[in-house]
Amino acid sequence: MDVDTRLLRYVTVVCEEGQLTAAAARLGVSQPTLTKQMLALERELGVELFRRSRAGMLPTEAGMELAARGSQLLARWEESLRAVRRVAAEAGGELRVGFEGSTITLVGRAVMADFTERMPGWRVRMRQNNWFDESSGLASGELDLALWHAPAEIANRYAHAPLGREERWVALAADHRLAARHEVDVAELWDEPFVAIPEEAGLWRDYWLGAPERGDRPVRIGAVAHGPDEWLAAVACGQGVGFAPQSMSRLAGRPDVRCLPVRGLSPSLVGLFRLPGRAATPAMAAFAESCRLHLDVQFRSPAG
Repeated sequence: MDVDTRLLRYVTVVCEEGQLTAAAARLGVSQPTLTKQMLALERELGVELFRRSRAGMLPTEAGMELAARGSQLLARWEESLRAVRRVAAEAGGELRVGFEGSTITLVGRAVMADFTERMPGWRVRMRQNNWFDESSGLASGELDLALWHAPAEIANRYAHAPLGREERWVALAADHRLAARHEVDVAELWDEPFVAIPEEAGLWRDYWLGAPERGDRPVRIGAVAHGPDEWLAAVACGQGVGFAPQSMSRLAGRPDVRCLPVRGLSPSLVGLFRLPGRAATPAMAAFAESCRLHLDVQFRSPAG
């Protein structure tokens, strides 16, 4: 049986913190996501790891044993990663960066050329963010940085290099009742069905469904998409509308989809995010500076 190192980290942190709220904040995931992951791990192992009460999460003997052994495994794994990175740094290395579907075309040749000049011998490996992992692969160590359009409060949960802000627009089918408009008000969209991303995406699912502007208004889910192409196809087929970065309007590239500005919807903080507590390496800092200089102007802050 293979258990993701991310889940071992979750178990150890929950044991150390003794309650989900603090553990979720420390791990940089939402509390519902952490709860689901712990329940899934208990089902997979066939044992009860925690006893839950209003006071918090009390580990069982099995949970304590797993946390103790998991801490040792994680320590050895992190030591191995540091050793590998030291070797890589001596002769150049690889910086692993996650991207959203709407941002990859904006990280072009100019960014990469500038980074190569700053960090000779290094290269950047781009990987699309995983919609089934709230951290996009940061928590598991698959990524060093994730390029996100994020709510402003995400800066309290992750270390980041800010790149600017970008408006959130709405994407809808070309024959939608609002498609002929030049702009819509966010209040006009709350009764519409939305194309959602998977529940495993945690806070990202809520954010792209319009939280916190939606407030207590219930959301209608017209379809659930598992990737950017599937999401765009669902919108084009009229299964729902969806919020997306303004840059999506340039990438849709199909006559059956319209992208419109939305009044009353807060913009996204655009940045390169990393795990809290992980120091920025010279390669991370260099890539952030290259992005600041050469990313599309839509990412610039008003003062930038």
